Parts: sequence; C-alpha cells; structure tokens
Amino acid sequence: MVDLPSGLPVTECLKLCHRVVDGLCGQEPPHRGEYSTTWSLNEWLELLNSLTAFFRLTVGNNSSDEEVLASLSHVSSSHAETVLSVLKARRDEIRRALLDRTNSISSATLQDFDWQLKLALSSDKISSLQTPLLSLSLDVRENGALRPITMEMNREELNTLISSLEAANKVVLQLK
Repeated sequence: MVDLPSGLPVTECLKLCHRVVDGLCGQEPPHRGEYSTTWSLNEWLELLNSLTAFFRLTVGNNSSDEEVLASLSHVSSSHAETVLSVLKARRDEIRRALLDRTNSISSATLQDFDWQLKLALSSDKISSLQTPLLSLSLDVRENGALRPITMEMNREELNTLISSLEAANKVVLQLK
C-alpha cells in the first residue's frame, strides 16, 4: 500500500514519483538525502518499496485508471491524481523495463522444434519392450548462435516435461 503523507506538496510528489520510475527503469533513483527531513530511513525505504511495487503491479496487471484510483483511495485525491498522471505518462517505459528485466533472465529463445513418436520394440536386454518414445529436437538461439538440442523421452519423462512447461506458462501469464 502506497502511503504518501498529505503534507507533501503535489509538485514534490510528482517529482518523487518520476524519480521512482526512473529507478525502476534503470536510471538514477531518488536519494534519501533529498527527503531526509520528510521521512525517517525506515519510512523512506517502505515508501520507495511500496511505490516501486505499485508501479510494477499496475503496469504488469494492465490496471485501468479507475482501478489505480481505487487502490489509491487512502491518499488524498490530488496525490492519487498525481501518481496516476505519472503512471499514464510513463506506462510504456515501465512496461519496457519490466519486459527487459524478464528477458534478461535468459537470453536463449526457442526458434523451432520438431518431434517424432517412435515405438521401441525391443532392446539388447529385453526381447519384447513395446515402449513408446518421443524424440524431441529443439533449435535454440542463444547469443546469436543457433544451437540444436535433441532429447528422447518415455511417457513418464514426457508427462514431467509437460507439467514443467505448464507451470512455467502460468508464471509467464502472471507476469503479463
């Protein structure tokens, strides 16, 4: 929850919010020294963390203006409108910063894939095996180079892979 004191002038609130967004976007964040007379160290850190989280969540969830104002209902209307104006003005910049941060987790991207279903009839140890196997070929681009990855899986390994990919997809959808 963002807690902006009502004694903070709207112009200072505007400047503070823009500086918080600057920090979120990898630029120079606000310094406590500029606001040391207004907030204690703990209050400053709490305010900075709550504002940063607020901007991340509202942009990440693609919140409407009404939702933003509703979540800021505990602060004065002039401060809420100020935060909303900063959010509207810099929404695309925040979204790019969030996407860059997410993409920096891994530089590898899947370019193409191919699969084949095979039936292993026997092996050197068992004369009658009758086991379905999936051969999966992935073309992954990492740092500009295309790297082929090939794997062969039985039914249980395939189910584990599918469960892992579904879980990863849920996380990605939550980040959008």
